Amino acid sequence: MQTLQRALAVASLIASATLCGGALAGSIRGTVLYTGPAPAPRKVDVTIDQYVCGTDKDPGDLIVSAKKGVRNAVVWIDNPPPDRAKPVPGPAVSIDQQGCLFVPRVVIVQAGGTVDFLNSDRLLHNIHATPKQNVSFNRTQPKGRTIPVTFAKPEIVRVACDLHSWMTAWVVVAAHPFYAMTDADGQFAFDDLPPGVYHLSIWQERLGTTRADVVVDASKPARVNVEMAPPR
Repeated sequence: MQTLQRALAVASLIASATLCGGALAGSIRGTVLYTGPAPAPRKVDVTIDQYVCGTDKDPGDLIVSAKKGVRNAVVWIDNPPPDRAKPVPGPAVSIDQQGCLFVPRVVIVQAGGTVDFLNSDRLLHNIHATPKQNVSFNRTQPKGRTIPVTFAKPEIVRVACDLHSWMTAWVVVAAHPFYAMTDADGQFAFDDLPPGVYHLSIWQERLGTTRADVVVDASKPARVNVEMAPPR
């Protein structure tokens, strides 16, 4: 009964939004929240190239704010507006290697787009990935060399440096423009959405993938909090 009532309420809201909002666009404002206790501080020991890399590193694989917001989670709409469901050219994307870390750790690039891998460190790195949908690569990279890599198909690609085992980056290859990354407070936003029910996928490298639905109308931003549980 509750399921039927919810479905009727959603249908009524969409119909009302369509009639009242006309061609007006709506938006989503959301926050990704960590439901567990604050992650314990961890350090990764550095055993080589300490003159550049230092003696230890923060893993960087789960960053949670004081208010439990999850940083660097990627959110996308599984059912984007049909007229905008294809990748479009975006701004230039790059990942640098600084202090024996990939910076930034997570990037979003539209399918068909290119990521420029840089090396600002005064030592040799390499970039190595074995994606399922895109071409694998394994390239050595001295300081100052830029290596462009094009990602043709949507997927999430892990990039490693075989010379420094703690180094990890993620390239999220987007199927369409409606992908977003959470900020330091775990917040994300989508704009210019026709009224309707949207299905969200939320991915974080340690917490996995979860999903949420949100109803958008043109009268005010739709707000959603997405909870992600601690890794098992």
